[in-house]
Amino acid sequence: MPIATLIKTIQDIMRKDVGVDGDAQRISQIVWLLFLKIFDDKEQEWQVTISGYKSPLPRRFRWSEWAKNPEGDTGEDLILFVNNELFPSLKQLATKAGVSPRGRVVGEVFEDAYNYMKSGHLLRQVINTIEGDVDFNSSSDRHLFNDIYEKILADLQSAGNAGEYYTPRAVTQFMVDILNPQLGESLLDPACGTGGFLTCTIEHLTRQVKNNDDRNTLQASIHGVEKKPLPHMLAMTNMMLHGIDVPSNIRHDNTLSRPLKDYGPKDRVDIIITNPPFGGMEEDGIENNFPRKYQTRETADLFMALIMHLLKHDTGRAAVVLPDGFLFGEGTKTNLKRELLEEFNLHTIVRLPKGVFAPYTSIATNLLFFEKGGPTQDIWFFEHPYPDGYKSYSRSKPLTIDEFGLEKKWWGGATRKGRKASQHAWKISAKDIAARNYNLDCKNPHEVAVNHRDPGELMQEYQEIVRQLTLAQNALKAELMQALGGKA
Repeated sequence: MPIATLIKTIQDIMRKDVGVDGDAQRISQIVWLLFLKIFDDKEQEWQVTISGYKSPLPRRFRWSEWAKNPEGDTGEDLILFVNNELFPSLKQLATKAGVSPRGRVVGEVFEDAYNYMKSGHLLRQVINTIEGDVDFNSSSDRHLFNDIYEKILADLQSAGNAGEYYTPRAVTQFMVDILNPQLGESLLDPACGTGGFLTCTIEHLTRQVKNNDDRNTLQASIHGVEKKPLPHMLAMTNMMLHGIDVPSNIRHDNTLSRPLKDYGPKDRVDIIITNPPFGGMEEDGIENNFPRKYQTRETADLFMALIMHLLKHDTGRAAVVLPDGFLFGEGTKTNLKRELLEEFNLHTIVRLPKGVFAPYTSIATNLLFFEKGGPTQDIWFFEHPYPDGYKSYSRSKPLTIDEFGLEKKWWGGATRKGRKASQHAWKISAKDIAARNYNLDCKNPHEVAVNHRDPGELMQEYQEIVRQLTLAQNALKAELMQALGGKA
């Protein structure tokens, strides 16, 4: 069954349940059920690949014991089991002493999970649909999980959950390809959402893995933090499907809630890659965790301050998605941009056209690439063009990774040597940016200028066209009258 059809089938069943109110609750319900199904499929794999593997879950709480059999518990018995036994048991794994790392992961996923369904008969129908149509030990079904994400996130958007949207795969892959993480380097996404950047990084690093030690190194190097429970649960699941069997480095937390001064050398990383929430406001008091020059309640600005602080002094490099508003904004944004040019090398800004994040937002966005250690000498801008025949992107016509071939060909490799100005690329000195009060909203100088001409001249031309049109109308009228024998 196609993923979109599977999710719709499940949601249609849930709509009959009086306990589930709205798409957001339906999606949350789907996610915890999918997690348990996936964890059970993974456990079957671990029992074969890990000698002496022991499940952290009591036998009766494993999916294969209570859910797999289509003729299993249903009705009130199923609801009582889920609410009074399953959930309490799974939630306590987050804090219970002596729990294995895998068990703690399950506990963290279920800390904020909730069973909204009231009908055990309908819950059994949902379980049987999931069990009958998806096998996450199948490589093809694992890849389909990205489609589940897109469908779930699109539904979240329609449910009114502002700020939750899927970074297009082409964007995440391009940013990872450019940063080119190496095995052993530490990488962080401080606002990881459902884990798109992290899974793309894992796929990139997996090609460098040669043995078990390398796999352990990879697992230890990937870090993410997500504030909201549902995206965090999706991120944990996504990590497991991408070979991070114990995703304990994916924390459910608000990275901004910790005072900036409390982040020390051990917290710094080699690479930060992220699409921080923008357009939102943090709760009162969060800004007090930051120095006065950065104090604002605007989420994206606070994340930029954090990113700049967390990069390692010698090797730190970052790629960040930011809206146009950051480029031309003043106040705190000016302070951030001044420091970005004075203490970092902001070497490239890729300007994306509108519609890249459609249908979630129409805001124009930019990819900022910078390294610790400055000051910046020059900033290269690259304006990403629409493909021929496109006026915008859409769900049916999304941005593709092949389009970024333009940037990759121009980039100049790791050293960025040999870059040349073109119809898409131009360079501006940091001194000129400073003179503009650090306004980075620089327009492409190679755009073909449209000459709108002098208004007076245009009016004269318009009046002449009207005069000629009137003459033609009068001549046509005279011809018609003559043809009709002079009768009007």
